[in-house]
Amino acid sequence: MRHETPRLILLLLPAGIFFTAFFLLPLSRLFAIGGSGADGFAAYAAIVTDRNYFASLLSTLALAAATTAATLVISGISGVFLQRSRFPGNAILVAMLTFPLAFPGVVIGFMVIMLAGRQGLIGEIALRLTGEKIVFAYSMAGLFMGYVYFSVPRTILTVMAAAEKLDPKLEEAARSLGASTWQVVRDVIIPGLKPAFISAGAICFATAVGAFGTAFTLATRINVLPMVIYTEFTLQANIATAAALSFVLGAVTWVVLAAARTAAGSSVAAAG
Repeated sequence: MRHETPRLILLLLPAGIFFTAFFLLPLSRLFAIGGSGADGFAAYAAIVTDRNYFASLLSTLALAAATTAATLVISGISGVFLQRSRFPGNAILVAMLTFPLAFPGVVIGFMVIMLAGRQGLIGEIALRLTGEKIVFAYSMAGLFMGYVYFSVPRTILTVMAAAEKLDPKLEEAARSLGASTWQVVRDVIIPGLKPAFISAGAICFATAVGAFGTAFTLATRINVLPMVIYTEFTLQANIATAAALSFVLGAVTWVVLAAARTAAGSSVAAAG
């Protein structure tokens, strides 16, 4: 055992150096900067005591939760169907659904403008059909559309991988006992995919909470925390408050990911 200790330390040393240099030290510095302003470390309480900051936090969390829910519904239905159905063009369809992974947030924001902006396709169609143009790209609805667009590719692959490991014998047994299609979905498929849904949903939520590029492109009437942090840092030169808000936002995201990791575990209903 004594001979294994130096070897173990040597193997863990690169990970320790990386963790210290790129996680521990930057976060420690960020935390210190957040408490260096006129309010000291009381700046960290501003996220709940200041009405504007608290409203932006609630808006950010609500938007991320809505994005996660919509993404899981779309990815769950599409992922299971694409995994179990083989038809001409299946691979092309999967590739198209995952294609947005190649787009940065700014590009996705521009695409939302092209769809739902002042000169967007949706507005033009609505104008011809109803005589009134519909424009929602520069609001929470537009940001929600953009977030769902880039979140679906991140979750559908996870769902497809988990669906491949589901034991079909469980579904056959449920049907043989008289279960309807909905009951099979509710009692067999969804519980079997639960770990995948939790882990993919956590990543989706964390990404939506901290996403900046799309919000920056659409930010006209959008009050989300990443935009507030950007404004405090660049326009107000309030570096301490921006650092405090950034640290709180990172802490919230970490808590969600840690809770999901605990809840998801590592088990799925795998094939025998």
